[in-house]
Amino acid sequence: MPPPEPESPASGREEDLLVARASEGDDEAFEILVRRHSGELLRLARRLLGNDAEAEDAVQDAYVSAWRRLPEFRRNAAFGTWMYRIVTNRCLNVLRGRRPTQPLDSIVEPAAPEYQSSPVRAAESAASAEALHRALAGLTPEQRACWVLREFHGLSYDEIAAAVGIGEPAVRGRIFRARRYLTEAMDTWR
Repeated sequence: MPPPEPESPASGREEDLLVARASEGDDEAFEILVRRHSGELLRLARRLLGNDAEAEDAVQDAYVSAWRRLPEFRRNAAFGTWMYRIVTNRCLNVLRGRRPTQPLDSIVEPAAPEYQSSPVRAAESAASAEALHRALAGLTPEQRACWVLREFHGLSYDEIAAAVGIGEPAVRGRIFRARRYLTEAMDTWR
């Protein structure tokens, strides 16, 4: 997935205006913000939780929390970054609350068209996706969150640090350990 497009100054000002209006109680402004960010936030939650129902609940809870806390939003970060942090924290709480024996389901990305042309390639693709699913289940929730935000959502280390609420060196360490673990776990697929 390509990294998020940088906001143009005009769209950033428009979003700031929407946030200001929403923090004053404007339901329509908040609804526009929800529509703008829901797709990415739902994809993030699905990748972190591996369960559509839990992902939808986490995003919904995040928006309820954001609506309540919007007057406290200091605007020293973009609204989208603030929402990434709220959703990530909700997902981490769900992951931490799971029993350790419960496997994490992973969202299987659709296979590229060339892999659908042959049953053998389709089987290989499904098997490698299942191997990645098992490997991701071996990561700690914190490592998984940092890795997903970097690899699937293209966030910078600074953006991940803001979203997860830790320092950049800790983000780099978690991503390094996640990559090392996944490289070892996926060794047979190289």
